[in-house]
Amino acid sequence: MSQQLFSYISRNIGYISFCMIRPQDSAKKMINETAGELAFRRIRGDLISGALPPGSKIKLEQARDRYSVSVSTLREILSRLTTENLVVAEGQRGFEVSPASQRELLELADVRILLECHAIGLSFAAGDLDWEARLVSAHHKLSAVERSLLGGDASRTLEWVRYDWEFHQAMVSACNSATLMATLSSVFDRFLRYHLLAQSFRGQPVVDDHKRLFELAMNRDLAGACAMLTKHVQNGADHVLKSGRIP
Repeated sequence: MSQQLFSYISRNIGYISFCMIRPQDSAKKMINETAGELAFRRIRGDLISGALPPGSKIKLEQARDRYSVSVSTLREILSRLTTENLVVAEGQRGFEVSPASQRELLELADVRILLECHAIGLSFAAGDLDWEARLVSAHHKLSAVERSLLGGDASRTLEWVRYDWEFHQAMVSACNSATLMATLSSVFDRFLRYHLLAQSFRGQPVVDDHKRLFELAMNRDLAGACAMLTKHVQNGADHVLKSGRIP
């Protein structure tokens, strides 16, 4: 199922990128999205999915036709994406997709654990009944999709990517820090990039991790939740490394 599942993601990552609306993105902003903003979302999605392979040159003329924006707009978008280390600027030679490496994967895992555990602590302290309701809803959706995936229904893969993000976002949604949320969101997506490059789904262990994280969050067990999150992220990184697809 793994190859089929991740192939499905790669073909539809643009839709995933559109669906994974961050808390700071209002409905009006999404509806009124400009061509440049839409192109940014599509390019970023292609970078995360591996549709634009690590280390490959980004040819502006071809990209102009693919994303339906001007070369000057493309340069602005690609320059913006260098700040997330998804793209590397080569001076006069243009841009290339950032390479993937085992070192960066492990660094992203460490940073994600640091940021998400801090955000979880703030969220557990401030979370109210509405926060609990968001968490219950997010886990219900995620667990339902995961049961379908484990049963072999790869057609729900898009929902899985979306609901995995929404579950982790729900846990930290009461942290009351837009800066922390935005930074964590970027790190989460860059970590996801490695899972998509590896084309490997951990299956039942991921489902078990999410269930345990949900239980610990509902009990506001900070030490337990951070320990579980650390295990969850580190096991994910180890699984990617064992795929043999990351140099």
